Amino acid sequence: FEKSIEKNRNIFVIAGGAIVVALAGWFGYNYYVSSQDEQAQAALYAPVFAFETDSLNKALKGSAGNPGLTSIADEYGATPAGNLAQFYSGAALLKQGKFDEAIEHLKSFSSSDLLVQARAYSLIGDAYMEKNSVEDAISYYQKAVDYKPNAYFTPSYMIKLGVAYEKAKKNTEAIEVYSDLIEKYPQSSEVLNAKKFKGFLESAAE
Repeated sequence: FEKSIEKNRNIFVIAGGAIVVALAGWFGYNYYVSSQDEQAQAALYAPVFAFETDSLNKALKGSAGNPGLTSIADEYGATPAGNLAQFYSGAALLKQGKFDEAIEHLKSFSSSDLLVQARAYSLIGDAYMEKNSVEDAISYYQKAVDYKPNAYFTPSYMIKLGVAYEKAKKNTEAIEVYSDLIEKYPQSSEVLNAKKFKGFLESAAE
C-alpha cells in the first residue's frame, strides 16, 4: 500500500511539474507575442499612412528605413499587428493588379472583427473576378455576405455577389440575391441598383 502511495505521489509530482512548465511556457509565449505586437504596431504606422495616401510601393516595400507591409506580415505574422499587415498587403497588391499575391495575403488574414474579415473576403472575391475565376469569386462574395451581416456593408457585398452570378450566367441566383437585398435592407443605398439589375434580368427572361 505504501509503495502504491509513493508511486502515485511520484506521478502527481511529475504531472504537477509538467503543468508548471506548460504554464510557464504559455505565459512566456504570450509575453513574447505581446512585446512583438508592440514593435509591429509601431512599424505599421508609416506603411499604413503610405497605403492611405496611395503610395503603394512605399506601403509594400517600405521607405526611409521603415519596413514595408509584406516584411511586417512575414516577421510579425503571429501578432495581431502582423495579421493586420497581411490585410493591408493584400489590399495594396490588389490595387496594383497583383491578384495572386493579393489572394495569398488576404487568405492569410483572419479576424473576428465585425467589418474587416468580411472586407477581406470581398477583396478576395474582387481578385478572383479580375482573374475571371468567377466561381471562386462567388464563393468569397458569399462568405462576405454571410459574415456577421449588417445594414452598412452587407448590401454592397450582395450587389457584388449578384453581379458575379450574372457573369456566371446564373440569373436565377442573381435575382434571388437582389430580392434578398431589397427585402432585408430596404433603406440601403444599394436597393436602387438591386431593383434595376433585378428588373433587367426579369425582363430578359420574359
